[in-house]
Amino acid sequence: MQYRNSYLWLALLLGLSAPAYALRCGHSLVDLGDRKLDVLDKCGEPITVDQHVETRTQQTGITVGSVYPNESLGVGVDQQRYIAIQVVVDEWLYDFGHKRFRQLLRFENGVLTDISEQERVQ
Repeated sequence: MQYRNSYLWLALLLGLSAPAYALRCGHSLVDLGDRKLDVLDKCGEPITVDQHVETRTQQTGITVGSVYPNESLGVGVDQQRYIAIQVVVDEWLYDFGHKRFRQLLRFENGVLTDISEQERVQ
C-alpha cells in the first residue's frame, strides 16, 4: 500500500511539472513550435542573437525508368531525387539570473525547434 501511494505522488508531481522541452519566462511558458514573436512577447529581448543559413537536402520522390550508363544492361532502375533547401536558423540566448542556467533557443524558419541549457563561463 505504501508503494502505491508513492507512485501516485510521483505521477502527480510529474504531471504538474513543466516538460523538458519548455521554458518558463516569468508566468508564461514557451514551448517547441512557438513562433519568434510569441517568444519575444513572453520572454522579452534575448542577450544575444545569432542568425545563419543552413543548406540541407530533402528527398523529393522517386523517378522510375532511369537507365544505367552501361546500355548493355538494358535494365531500368529507380533513382531518388534530392533538392537543396535553405533553412534560416536563429539562436537566441537568454540569461535569467545567476541562479538559473542560461537558455539557448533555436529557431528554424521562425519556429522554435530546440531549447538547451548553457553553463556560464567564468
